[in-house]
Amino acid sequence: MSQTINIKETLQALNIEANNSGTSTGNQWFSSKNTIASFSPVDGCQIGTVSETTAEQYENVMNTASEAFKTWRILPAPQRGEIVRQFGERLRDLKTPLGKLVSYEMGKSLQEGLGEVQEMIDICDFAVGLSRQLHGLTMHSERPGHRMYEQYHPLGIVGIISAFNFPVAVWAWNTALAWICGDVCVWKPSEKTPLCGVACQKIAAEVFAKNNLPEGISCLINGDYKVGELLTKDTRVPLISATGSTRMGRIVAKTVGERLGKSLLELGGNNAIIVTPDADIKMTVIGAVFGAVGTAGQRCTSTRRLIIHESIYDKVKTAVVEAYKQLRIGNPLDQKNHVGPLIDTDAVKNYQTALKAVVAEGGNLIVEGGILQGEGYESGCYVKPAIAEAKNSFDIVQHETFAPVLYLLKYSGSVEDAIALQNNVAQGLSSAIMTNNLREAELFLSHAGSDCGIANVNIGTSGAEIGGAFGGEKDTGGGRESGSDAWKIYMRRQTNTINYTTELPLAQGIKFDL
Repeated sequence: MSQTINIKETLQALNIEANNSGTSTGNQWFSSKNTIASFSPVDGCQIGTVSETTAEQYENVMNTASEAFKTWRILPAPQRGEIVRQFGERLRDLKTPLGKLVSYEMGKSLQEGLGEVQEMIDICDFAVGLSRQLHGLTMHSERPGHRMYEQYHPLGIVGIISAFNFPVAVWAWNTALAWICGDVCVWKPSEKTPLCGVACQKIAAEVFAKNNLPEGISCLINGDYKVGELLTKDTRVPLISATGSTRMGRIVAKTVGERLGKSLLELGGNNAIIVTPDADIKMTVIGAVFGAVGTAGQRCTSTRRLIIHESIYDKVKTAVVEAYKQLRIGNPLDQKNHVGPLIDTDAVKNYQTALKAVVAEGGNLIVEGGILQGEGYESGCYVKPAIAEAKNSFDIVQHETFAPVLYLLKYSGSVEDAIALQNNVAQGLSSAIMTNNLREAELFLSHAGSDCGIANVNIGTSGAEIGGAFGGEKDTGGGRESGSDAWKIYMRRQTNTINYTTELPLAQGIKFDL
């Protein structure tokens, strides 16, 4: 056990038990015979269990959520914002234990676990202000004595399917905005991090109960893909927000699309940093290394490809390899370590497969990687971050490997050639360019530049502030969450026309006299 966390005290602070009910409408919890065991990749120990949601329990959740929506939607948006503010305050109170649980159950560093909870707090703050700004437009009518405007109404039940790598923040991105929009939420967290879901649900339920609000505004269901299918196929759920692999996203999009529902998809990334001759090498190394090894390469925004101009290729390669020699791999709750474990042994197998594949395709491993064994690595989930010289055309480079594997790619022409390399993958989430050349930077951000949803200059690909809309294009799914005007997807738009005269003129000058 880590010297920096007492897991029993952490669970007690979050009101979590060894065996937890996995289905909730708020303060009401429901258990079943089948359970999901949560094992920490930090040390391989079982943290606890969560019961799976049955079909009958799912129906109870949906009925309760539907009834709660009738009350929640008519509460003025600023009052809904006040509830979200209180939720954010409770997160502040419980930031330390919740951050520790995120770190221990998922395997990311303690700083990242605490940072993830801070993202939850930040999105609550953002949503509180937004609750007074859910605006429409006023337009001039072509008919005399008429006024036209548009307004936004709540959708209803929002289904949220989240991934293991951000077990609490992405749910909060969605639910904080959905709540202030007047929606109620049903959340299926990853079966790899179910206790984080239980913890968040208990915090939210406490706030809603304190304000004498009905059960069903925040709901929790647990299980594998079959439970997720209950949500995606349910016509009572107008919006499904799903985070995960592109393969999963295609299934969700097809299922929801067939019933003409809406999907908000945040899927895979294959993110690159372009390094031009005018780049600051020190900044490049920091951005590339953190982007590649942070969260053990298990971010959708992780840096997968480093596209380096041939004139500085050897210099950058040497600097990055030297930086990798300084990485400390081990218990993520020990703040001296830079890299923690992968989520499970299946992820380790995918990592090994990727390293074999890049060599088979003609690549060169310059930092070989490998599985760590011995004291402190008993879970079997710790691997060494690896670096391979490769080509963008390699099949393995074209696919996302959710592990700390960085590919070095060389370009010899102009920055346009580098941008073409960057864009020549199926995914389009995050991107970056390292340059002190203003023309290169502006071209990268222009219509002829990066085709990703996120494009950065002189910072890495990973990490995003909640004030900006988060999401990507192509196989990344096209969804946008968090900041800017992302709130609009959680609402339905309505155009209104008011006639305040005693006449009834028709549009386009049509005459209809009786």
